[in-house]
Amino acid sequence: MITIYINHEYHYETENLVRLFFPNEKIIVERSLPEQKSIPNVTALLQEQEGKRRICVAVETDSFRQEESCEWTEGGGDTEKETERALAVCLYGLLVRLTGRQQPWGILTGVRPIKLFRRLTEQLGAERAGDYFREKLLVSEEKTRLSAMTEAYEKKILSLSRPRSFSLYCSIPFCPSRCSYCSFVSQSIENAKKLIEPYLELLCQEIRATGEIARACGLHLETVYIGGGTPTTLTAPQLGQLIRTIQSSFDMAPCREFTVEAGRPDTIDADKLSALLKCGVDRISINPQTLNDEVLQVIGRRHTARQTLDAYALAKRMGFRHINMDLIAGLPTESVESFRHTLDTLCELAPESITVHTLSMKRSSRLTSQGTLLETAGEVPAAAMLRYGEDALNRWGYHPYYLYRQTRMEGNLENVGWAKEGFDGLYNVYVMDETHTILGCGAGAVTKLKKPASESLERIFNYKYPYEYINGFEEMLKRKERVTTFYAELAEYLSQICL
Repeated sequence: MITIYINHEYHYETENLVRLFFPNEKIIVERSLPEQKSIPNVTALLQEQEGKRRICVAVETDSFRQEESCEWTEGGGDTEKETERALAVCLYGLLVRLTGRQQPWGILTGVRPIKLFRRLTEQLGAERAGDYFREKLLVSEEKTRLSAMTEAYEKKILSLSRPRSFSLYCSIPFCPSRCSYCSFVSQSIENAKKLIEPYLELLCQEIRATGEIARACGLHLETVYIGGGTPTTLTAPQLGQLIRTIQSSFDMAPCREFTVEAGRPDTIDADKLSALLKCGVDRISINPQTLNDEVLQVIGRRHTARQTLDAYALAKRMGFRHINMDLIAGLPTESVESFRHTLDTLCELAPESITVHTLSMKRSSRLTSQGTLLETAGEVPAAAMLRYGEDALNRWGYHPYYLYRQTRMEGNLENVGWAKEGFDGLYNVYVMDETHTILGCGAGAVTKLKKPASESLERIFNYKYPYEYINGFEEMLKRKERVTTFYAELAEYLSQICL
């Protein structure tokens, strides 16, 4: 697809909008009409004259040629945002006519629609926020309703955070094998086993240094999340070493939630679960993704559905308070009926929370490198899966507590966390809403420094890969010094808003 932008800079969102309809095509951006014979597929022109703005959008292919325009008087509100929205609405209408496909999230392309819905609710009230989603952003009735429900539950969690609150994230970038859809920075045990011990030693050193910084800055720990990768690729003694380091490095008294991803059932045994329980972990994830053994083989997960059920039963017997289970809608070769069987089985098990993801075709995943394409003809099976999931989970007493979206998702859909009352995953909400500072430790971790009561966010990146992390460790500790100066610069501001 060739897109032309003339006399404006609103290319980012509109380029992403074109990508929703043509996810498997390369998008070429030009700033002027080409002299060669190739025909631009999308042309967007902004004209300004005597206090008026006019947007003209044209879409052209070999068999289709239509254009849309709109005009309004400048003044009042955010003119730039309104111009971008008007351009997107014009373009959206033309792309719907060209392809015959509506998008469930309308012209929205961002990761955090609930954050936007909350901002609109604060400005306009809940009812008018819903109207704005439907009428101005062209979001479907179904997704607008889901957004309103999710935002209401998120609001309760966000109210727990304070100006000096923070969460801790620790990365274990190792897995027993790499799933075909995965794009995370993780190493298979076969290839990286020799790195685990030196990596863990340095990770514990970084955690201790980060704890000293947090204490010096007067920060209060809300949640801990150990993710990856698959943290339970570590042995029981290694898990105990990691968690005891966290407990000795931070004041755990205010901590509301301590999560460890035990995502792969083939890494779970009684010794590891016992180590987690003894160290105070109160939330774990046991992730089937599907209970169809044939699909598990296709996506490269070296475990069976039976292993998932056995791991869950073991964790329940051992007394875990909160078990989360993840599913993915739209996996290769999975049918709607197969997805229903998986979800129905999980609902009967009754874990405290269930997260329903939609397959995202990340460019660095094996699926993408093998040439797998996103479906674009008609309604994708993932849409029917999510509809069934929403109905079933509501019936079984779950509510949506967080929601986010990714690029290149099947059907341009979403990921939703569902929980029983009292079991919302707090860290998930804090990190997705960007509520407060996240201090990240380990390879691929990102520290996010949040200025309270603002949209200001500053990032500090750790090295991505375990060998980089090990070789560049001293440099990363130097980067962490920015946390101290960040809060020193905020001292007067924090004293005022904490009154």
